[in-house]
Amino acid sequence: MTSEARNISHTVSEFILLGFPCRWEIQIFLFFIFFVTYILTLLGNMAIVCVVRWNHRLHTPMYILLANFSFLEICYVNSDVPNMLANFLSQTKTISFAQCLLQLYFFFSLGTTECLFLSIMAYDRFLAICCPLLYPTVMTTKFCCSLVSFCWMYGFLWFLIPVILITQLSFCGPNVIDDFLCDLGPLLALASACVPVPGTVLVCGTISSLLIFATFFYIIGSYTLVLRAVIQVPSVAAQKKAFSTCSSHLVVVFLFYGSIMMTYVNPGSVQAEGMQKFTTLFYSILTPFFNPMIYSLQNKEMKDALKKVLGIS
Repeated sequence: MTSEARNISHTVSEFILLGFPCRWEIQIFLFFIFFVTYILTLLGNMAIVCVVRWNHRLHTPMYILLANFSFLEICYVNSDVPNMLANFLSQTKTISFAQCLLQLYFFFSLGTTECLFLSIMAYDRFLAICCPLLYPTVMTTKFCCSLVSFCWMYGFLWFLIPVILITQLSFCGPNVIDDFLCDLGPLLALASACVPVPGTVLVCGTISSLLIFATFFYIIGSYTLVLRAVIQVPSVAAQKKAFSTCSSHLVVVFLFYGSIMMTYVNPGSVQAEGMQKFTTLFYSILTPFFNPMIYSLQNKEMKDALKKVLGIS
């Protein structure tokens, strides 16, 4: 066992999440803004899940993946937003050590699952556009469900090692986290204030970087092949349909990966600490909020199905 992981008792039993320190009136205003965003995020993603569930024409691999992705976004915002909203109205803004680690695990596990889902969705579009003859035989409903199960299972296994390492660190003094959730960077910074933890920072950074860059470059590679295949299609209508389907996915990819790369490639850096709160806010709250609009507005079948469910002619 390394020096940074000795059996030192945790003198810190709880953390203080500063959130967005400001006057009480502004705190109430921010609470209202984020509460409305949270409700709209839940409603938007639940609408996609319900539409795919109830419309048998959408029981295809692409929409099965989209429905699971929307359900994932519901879980994702529930891992941090309710606690953030409660902190806006709290005077103490505290969270226990166990609750903090639990939030960290679920937040990052769901984030890992999202990276895997985006990769699987890129694979689905690659098969559909670049290998249309093979698509029905390869991307069967059974295989699609297997991919979905893989994403959920592997997503919750990937981040176990960093969480276990963090439980072994000593938090001996400072307990103030300048963020609205228990995030990786601030926790490592607090532990480093007691004992240098270069090994844990390296392991966490390596695990995060491997996941982020492997899935990101896979997605970019898949869509490069997709775009090359689309350009060669003689029909302009077919090109527009393919571009419409893929563009929504790429928008989500760049929104999500652009923000997490700024934070978790090097979680112990000064830049990561400075940008932590705002980049985390972007990909953990705003991206799930925009996803239903991006997918439904860019997809004619989804728009038609939503109108049918809502009774709009």
